[in-house]
Amino acid sequence: MSRLSSSVQQEIFQQNSQLIIMADGVEPDKELIELATKTSTPLLTSPLPCRRLINSLGQYLTQRLSDTVIIHGVLMEVLGAGVLVTGESSVGKSELALELISRGHKLVADDAPEFRRIAHNIIEGSCPPLLRDFLEVRGLGVINVRRMYGHASTRHQKILRFIVRLELMDEARPFDESTRLSGIEQIRDVLGVEISELTIPVAPGRNLAVLVEAAVRNYLLKKSGYDSAEEFESLQQQMMDP
Repeated sequence: MSRLSSSVQQEIFQQNSQLIIMADGVEPDKELIELATKTSTPLLTSPLPCRRLINSLGQYLTQRLSDTVIIHGVLMEVLGAGVLVTGESSVGKSELALELISRGHKLVADDAPEFRRIAHNIIEGSCPPLLRDFLEVRGLGVINVRRMYGHASTRHQKILRFIVRLELMDEARPFDESTRLSGIEQIRDVLGVEISELTIPVAPGRNLAVLVEAAVRNYLLKKSGYDSAEEFESLQQQMMDP
């Protein structure tokens, strides 16, 4: 039986409610069902406690109603961090992803990861259902990563922490020498959230998987308060001072 009095039930339906959910396994009584039918109001019941139900609905609505954007690239989990690998077509993103997977890291989404802002400073990346577990590699075609490397090789979503942009090294336009100590770093705006982005030059003979792992480790060190470039510059300055 419903725990709502007749007057309270009447008042609920007079508020033009779009949906009514009864928590704690409470069953609606005949009068409540009649009012829901009369007003064409969906009436649901849930075994969940009220507070837990509200929290679950809040999380669901936040995800469903949040702003979203699709960014071309490959979303990976590297050393526990969500890393988006971007760059021009044919620069080697999928090959890099495959090598990272073979080294124990995880694929989240290939080609068209979808990102949504789930909090004021948190961006969550996920994979469209059609592309889930699949990776397209030039020369191999489409492969199922989960089937080839096991269930631990993929994830369905991950919080975006870091972006790696692959860029072909142009001998006619070499990279700025001023970036040798700190790398080519910038901030990229993703749905109003600032995400660190590092550009890695691509050239024959460079082991991109090792470079990306090192870049992520360095990023995590910086987040913990340690900056290798700053320490090196400080030591260099001390040597130069009389």
